[in-house]
Amino acid sequence: MKKKKRWIIGLSIVIVVAAVVIGVFLYARSFLSAETAIRGDWSIDTGDLLASDGELNVSVFDADVPSSIRISRVIPTENEEEGFTYYDVDVQKRLAASIVKLADTGDFSLQEPLAVLNPFGTGSNGLYLYFNTRRAGSVRYTIHVENEKIPDYTATAYEGENIGTRHEFQMIGLVPGEENTVTMELLGRRGKVLDTASFTVTMPETMSGYSILLDSEDGNSSAELSDGLYAMIRVGGHTGYAFFYDNNGVMRYEMVLEGYGLDRILWYEGNMTVCASAYKIAQINRLGQATAVYDTEGFELHHDMVLQGDEGKIVALASDESDEVNLEDMAIEVDLETGEVKELLDFKEIFSDYYENDASELTATDEFFWLAGQKDWIHLNTVQYLPEDDSVIVSSRETSTIIKIKNVHSGPEIDYLIGDEDFWKGTPYEEYSYTQEGDFVPQYGQHTVEYYEGEGLEEDQYYLMMYNNNYWVNGTRDDYEIEDLPDSVGTVLASDSLKSQVYVYLVDEGEHTFRLVHSFDVPYSSIVSNVTPSGENLVINSGTANVFGEYDIQGGLIRQFSYECELQTYRVMKDDFDSFWFAM
Repeated sequence: MKKKKRWIIGLSIVIVVAAVVIGVFLYARSFLSAETAIRGDWSIDTGDLLASDGELNVSVFDADVPSSIRISRVIPTENEEEGFTYYDVDVQKRLAASIVKLADTGDFSLQEPLAVLNPFGTGSNGLYLYFNTRRAGSVRYTIHVENEKIPDYTATAYEGENIGTRHEFQMIGLVPGEENTVTMELLGRRGKVLDTASFTVTMPETMSGYSILLDSEDGNSSAELSDGLYAMIRVGGHTGYAFFYDNNGVMRYEMVLEGYGLDRILWYEGNMTVCASAYKIAQINRLGQATAVYDTEGFELHHDMVLQGDEGKIVALASDESDEVNLEDMAIEVDLETGEVKELLDFKEIFSDYYENDASELTATDEFFWLAGQKDWIHLNTVQYLPEDDSVIVSSRETSTIIKIKNVHSGPEIDYLIGDEDFWKGTPYEEYSYTQEGDFVPQYGQHTVEYYEGEGLEEDQYYLMMYNNNYWVNGTRDDYEIEDLPDSVGTVLASDSLKSQVYVYLVDEGEHTFRLVHSFDVPYSSIVSNVTPSGENLVINSGTANVFGEYDIQGGLIRQFSYECELQTYRVMKDDFDSFWFAM
């Protein structure tokens, strides 16, 4: 009887463990599929129909928001049809043309402007304003809400280089779900207030349902926060959005995407260039209009992209959409002038011997078991382009290696490998490993490796700054184990005792060496995460710890923000958005 009871208990434990594993597997698969999903619902609540334009197939509605001025919505007639997206240049041109028509219908003033909520479907709380003034000037606005946790927000709208009497801009900063009192001031060239007006508007709640206010805590650094907005991207459970927060943790803009997340914000010819989905890149102007959209044509974007100098070409990390086994091991080139998309680098070819003889598929017993049957053998997560020698520096999480590839357009070949030298010993790539100078633990599982030049360095020297996750896992190389992994390096996805670090290496290409010249601890994050400069400070996101902070250059915490999400948030960046949304 006792044996039978023990057998039943043992079986129950096995069933429970199996259920947990299956649950985690299904959750992880669902999480990954959500990251690449395409938005299918673009419907928006409106008030009464005000006008229809059959030529442009656009309808104008009352915005149905409590306000002291008339606020409209302009919506394509097909916005609820299957397959519709705002990230279509034809749709965007029709919306722009309809707004021009609206501007011609009245004599709009500072006191009674033309106001259109989310005019291009790309920013849920962006408010387009158009009006004329008798005297030339710029427009400064202050947004006030009664919520005592939300301070006033003041900005000067960017309207181009020339100050005039015609005004057109997207107001950034209106708080979702709150009654906003807006005071607008017309400023003369010397800053004198020439005219003033105010209005109230109760903004709709966020489309995503995400919080408008983050918890924050000041650190010990006396340095001041840099100006600008923090951009939270690929927030777990809220992909298809990007959230922009001010220095007080108040959401000031909710960008609406077709899916996925931004990866990085690039600037080209005055436009914000971002991932609109895992399969599209878009250029968005200051009014929110997607002026150009590029289909990546069989490639799935992931992790990062960067401009090739001023050439108007992007290098983006990608996967072959038709390859059901191999993941995140390619780079493509997107020409922003012609729209041409082509394969640039296939790391299966560059590391052919390693790929064919050492790299294996993940299994159900690996750390990332939800990818069982697939080869996430290199997992590229950052790319930098160096025009002087036509090279890229990429970060490989799976091998914990920083890789430089030279001659990317004329005949790609490995230039160097930086990381734990032991990893590449005994392989044909051992000769490319740079020598570590000094006694320190090399990076493991690193993200956002960024290239910087510096004063006083020799010709072949430069810096590489990175988020060193300090996390080691390699499920795709069965014949390799680290015998004496330092205690400081994590092998678990979450930990309260471990730390990640910001690392800065001095790389010497002449001597084939690298050494650690600066580092400091940050909250532990096994995967994702980033460190990004902002003015004289650093913005650092620890994605699985669900915190980001702004630090001084020495590593002192100025302010830390905590956030909620499912599993992780990929990156947090900061920009002042001068000469885009705001005047300097």
